[in-house]
Amino acid sequence: MSGHTTYVPSNKAARWFNDRLPILGMAHEFLTFPTPRNLNYFWTFGGILTVMLVMQIITGIILAMHYVADTKLAFDSVQAIKRDVNFGWLIQTMHANGATMFFIAVYIHMFRGLYFGSYKQPREVLWILGVIILLLMMATAFMGYVLPFGQMSGWGATVITNFFTAIPVVGSDLLVWLRGGYTIDQATLNRFFSLHYLLPFMIFGVVVLHVWALHAVGNNNPTGVSVKSDKDTVPFHPYMTVKDSVGLVGFALFFALFIFYMPDYFGEADNYVEFNSLKTPAHIKPEWYFLPFYAILRAIPFTLFGLPATLYGLIAMFGSIAILAFLPWLDTSKVRSTSYRPAYKIFFALFVLTCLILGYCGSQPTDKEVLRVGSKVVLDMTGLAQIFTAYYFLHFLVVLPLLGLFEKPLKLPASIADSVLDSIRPGHGLPTGAHAEPQTKG
Repeated sequence: MSGHTTYVPSNKAARWFNDRLPILGMAHEFLTFPTPRNLNYFWTFGGILTVMLVMQIITGIILAMHYVADTKLAFDSVQAIKRDVNFGWLIQTMHANGATMFFIAVYIHMFRGLYFGSYKQPREVLWILGVIILLLMMATAFMGYVLPFGQMSGWGATVITNFFTAIPVVGSDLLVWLRGGYTIDQATLNRFFSLHYLLPFMIFGVVVLHVWALHAVGNNNPTGVSVKSDKDTVPFHPYMTVKDSVGLVGFALFFALFIFYMPDYFGEADNYVEFNSLKTPAHIKPEWYFLPFYAILRAIPFTLFGLPATLYGLIAMFGSIAILAFLPWLDTSKVRSTSYRPAYKIFFALFVLTCLILGYCGSQPTDKEVLRVGSKVVLDMTGLAQIFTAYYFLHFLVVLPLLGLFEKPLKLPASIADSVLDSIRPGHGLPTGAHAEPQTKG
């Protein structure tokens, strides 16, 4: 969507306005943007995420009108919103469950990018902007989770912020700066509320850059083959707008299931009790979307150079996210799509399994038994997390660089149009002559 548009509105008033602020031209260019014709429904999650972000911002603004950022009143103010504000129960439930839906959609969006190689040249900046969005989302979600000031909220903030004391020299000062004091108290709540309100607007700004970068380099597609002619593409509207709408409706129905029938499904029982700094919950854990990274944080057992294991856990946790930004250079394969990489399909499935197991490890106590031989515990939850943390990093640092050098990929289609036509030729479900190339404007 970069560059000067040649669109000229037919209406005189619209032409006058567009000459001075070419929003109409940009909108027209957006709608006519040439899009690969073979995009599947995994590509609808970009639009779904945009709608979810706007919804989170709108519901968050409404909640901020009624929420009281006071340690003595915060917990009760959330209950008052749900019970006393007109449709407050709906707004609060949409916002709370919306965070979960947001992360479900963003993880699907990311794994789609990983599978189809959407991070490869020339989309490196597009991918890095996505990683920045993920980091901002995680910070926003963490601070928002603290605001209800329930037991899990308060103790989760206590445990996570305590990890920063492991940073040499500045750790203690950083902890006091984060909390605004030595404990989770009024200053902490003020800080987290302010940042939780601010960060979504920063996310929105990076999303604009993300979309701009997408329109500068164009969409990837399931084959990973670049666009070579007008036959490979269709205009974004009506083809992709209709497809995105169908995907959005399906996701909205899934979201509505939790809003109206299981509003507290993702909540922790301890978080429906007001925070008590003198009473520790039996097992403190973050929300499900943080669990793989929480497992990595707890998995590092060693001290080195006199520095505590907690510091190395922090480095590993932040490194597990930061390494995603280097993915375009770590993957040495010239083929984008995993569909044409039979060996990598196995390793990709193992990577997905690794993330799921790390999520499970993060949800369990560290000393929970996994494998016992006689009276001896051979493997506990910490050991299991260590095994899969090791593979998580090996996947990026060893598997991707080496596999790209030695793997023999399948033959790629000559073009996107050929891959589409091949899927509907005889032997693929339709008789000869049943297909006709759609007329497109590119």
